[in-house]
Amino acid sequence: MKNAHLLPALIVAAGLAVAGYFIGDTFLKGKKFDRFVSVKGLSEREVPADLAVWPVNIVLTGNDLQSLRQQIERQNETVAKFFADQGFTPAEVTRGVVNIADAQANIYNNSAQYSAYRYLAKSEFTVRTSDIPKLEKAQAESLQLLSAGILFGSKNEWQPIEYIFNGLNALKPEMIEEATRNAREVADKFARDSNSQVGEIRVARQGLFTISDRDVNTPQIKIVRVVSTIDFQLAD
Repeated sequence: MKNAHLLPALIVAAGLAVAGYFIGDTFLKGKKFDRFVSVKGLSEREVPADLAVWPVNIVLTGNDLQSLRQQIERQNETVAKFFADQGFTPAEVTRGVVNIADAQANIYNNSAQYSAYRYLAKSEFTVRTSDIPKLEKAQAESLQLLSAGILFGSKNEWQPIEYIFNGLNALKPEMIEEATRNAREVADKFARDSNSQVGEIRVARQGLFTISDRDVNTPQIKIVRVVSTIDFQLAD
């Protein structure tokens, strides 16, 4: 009878021992997994813009709509010829709408009756090109239009030309690799200070890529930046 009760007890004891081993082993592995360092890796590139957009206005005033219409058409042709002479193709220059405001029809303009001109017309052009030196040359030579009596200027005074960089996808792989490498260098320094070694990547969180002007005076030069946050496993 004793042997009959002893065998089940031994089996239960063996099962508890095995379960205890696995629980302890799992706990130790879990504690090791908890040992990690979270660091940030930076990658930056200074790149030239590869696209420029220049919206411009021609402004005219007058009191006779028919005469104003003729002036608009004549000046639009002069401006279109100017851009063609500067080497721009029809695909690079878009003619926009013509807006004509009637000062006397504006109920909020109490001084309209004292204005020398009743009508204000604005004719729009937009230049969009990847040849940025050509655009900047045209901007410098646009003063000749003023000499011809054409009131020509950038539509957006706060940002006369918008510079854009479209080559981000080509830079992404190399910049992510560099950010990861910089993060590991930081992790290695931390590990040395704590008498540990850097192991595998535990979690990697890629930051957003940002594109900004190098400064307010050189918007045609862009800074591309990404910061990745990476958790590295630590080992003894």
